[in-house]
Amino acid sequence: MKRILQTLFLPLILSVTHPANATVEFKLRQLSPDLHVLYGQGGNIAISVGEDGIYLVDDQFAKLSEEIRAQVSKLKPGVPEFVINTHYHGDHTGGNENFAKAGSHVIAHNNVYRRLKDKHGEGSKFLPVISFGQDMTLHFNGENAKIWHYENAHTDGDAVIFYERANVVHTGDIFFNLNSLPYVDVNSGGSLDGVIAAVADILEHIDDNTTVIPGHGPVTNKSGLLEYKALLERAKGIMLVAIDKHQSLDAVIAAEPLAELELSYSDWLPQQRVTKLFYHSLTSSPSSD
Repeated sequence: MKRILQTLFLPLILSVTHPANATVEFKLRQLSPDLHVLYGQGGNIAISVGEDGIYLVDDQFAKLSEEIRAQVSKLKPGVPEFVINTHYHGDHTGGNENFAKAGSHVIAHNNVYRRLKDKHGEGSKFLPVISFGQDMTLHFNGENAKIWHYENAHTDGDAVIFYERANVVHTGDIFFNLNSLPYVDVNSGGSLDGVIAAVADILEHIDDNTTVIPGHGPVTNKSGLLEYKALLERAKGIMLVAIDKHQSLDAVIAAEPLAELELSYSDWLPQQRVTKLFYHSLTSSPSSD
């Protein structure tokens, strides 16, 4: 059953696998009285609704903003007060400008601000209006949402949101729950060791009843995140052996060391690309990816 669910959710991972005119099927799931997750095309969106209003975690792609607002309106009418970005990638921040123009205030780590400014320019509506360093807490809708920065994990600007009352955590792309290995964006400050360290720390701050929202794939729990950590550690061990044996990047790729894990891969992140990114991360060598 787990493999079937992961296969069903695989198309949610990123836009590059979809035709521009593809119809996106949205799915809402309630996690607590005030917290929902919205699956669509791109990163999973958390939606908080309550007496204070609405706020989102991530906003997928610009072309989906109106449809996302329609989905949110099923829960509560109105414009989200805040949009929290878990990192700067476009499948999580593409709707920033549209939501900002509608009246939402974007929150993200300082490095997300810097990278979005480099991409969109000073003064762009894509940029956060509130940025933070290590952590901040949003006291809204009767919830204390602790936003914590993990340095050099998926990127250099990753934020994880811990919902205290609901006992839910949104990991962003530190966690890919797709029977696959993650995209380690080494050119944006990411590292495999950083992802493993972040997952280990998240596990220290949740319990067996915590609901875990991954960046991509179905919602799971602490057990699912523990399995992911074990997979990351096994993949790292396999890669270190392959690097020691074969040395060069081309030789390691040719050896296909990760094939023994028998994982799922998407068109945009095939096994060869994962191998290349892990190699650069573990050898601290520059990547052209």
